[in-house]
Amino acid sequence: MRIYLDHNATTPVDSTVVDTVSNVLRDCYGNASSVHTFGQSAKALLDDARASVAALLGAQPAEIVFTGGGTESDNLAIRGAAGVSSPNGRRHLIASTIEHEAVLNTIKDLTRHGWTATYLPVGASGIVNPSDLQTAITDQTALVSVMHANNEIGTLQPITELASIAHTHGALFHTDAVQTAGKYPVSASELGVDLLSISGHKFNGPKGVGALWVRRGTRLTSSLTGGRQERNRRAGTENVAGIAGLGVAAQVAVDKLNGETSRLGRLRDRLESEILCNVSGAELNGTGQRVSNTTNISGVADPL
Repeated sequence: MRIYLDHNATTPVDSTVVDTVSNVLRDCYGNASSVHTFGQSAKALLDDARASVAALLGAQPAEIVFTGGGTESDNLAIRGAAGVSSPNGRRHLIASTIEHEAVLNTIKDLTRHGWTATYLPVGASGIVNPSDLQTAITDQTALVSVMHANNEIGTLQPITELASIAHTHGALFHTDAVQTAGKYPVSASELGVDLLSISGHKFNGPKGVGALWVRRGTRLTSSLTGGRQERNRRAGTENVAGIAGLGVAAQVAVDKLNGETSRLGRLRDRLESEILCNVSGAELNGTGQRVSNTTNISGVADPL
């Protein structure tokens, strides 16, 4: 029997998602931008998926922008905010040192084009201290980006407090929620952020599809030029089958989230207790509030 313990990297695709993607690929091949029946059938699938993803995030369907995954969502958030802020003279970005490369390398690229960046340190549990953000932020800061939960140790960041600091200085706040959406209760509006990234394959959906939640009224420039899809925020013919699969994965996650979160939390606590009690030198990395599906334990291996 094989046991898969790498769900933060990717997850198995739910069987209902597989069926949905297969059926759409076979039966619903119209372009969602077309006005004829085939196209409108495809558009209806996009609308249904948008509503499902919005329900997962406690959001409105009009706030959901479909993308090619978490990396593209992060790029759209950062580059889109930068494109709006640059003419106003705000050319400073802030992120934590432990962000995904999709965030860090995007900011690094912008620094090659006249932007400045500040990187916030984290403590032993991987948490950003809000006072560090308060020190780093200026009236020239366009965007702050801090992940919702760390993919290695699972600790949750004080996003609401951090976002409040950003807004006090007129900056937008983005959080990469790839490791929490579908696994931990996420309400974009309650977090107080402006932009939130998710990826389908992290919660039993297909690879190559994700979404960016954009708070109503938040202005972004598109990182892709072309057609007017996704309310002019993401050009290109939509991946209808993948998006439909993402919508079903979101529905499945909503239906099982509370019970599954509790079940995984109990299993995680039991595993950690057994290891810490029975393995000499084992140490738990990350304390405080954590997502229930993640554990990180280190120790000194016995010499061979």
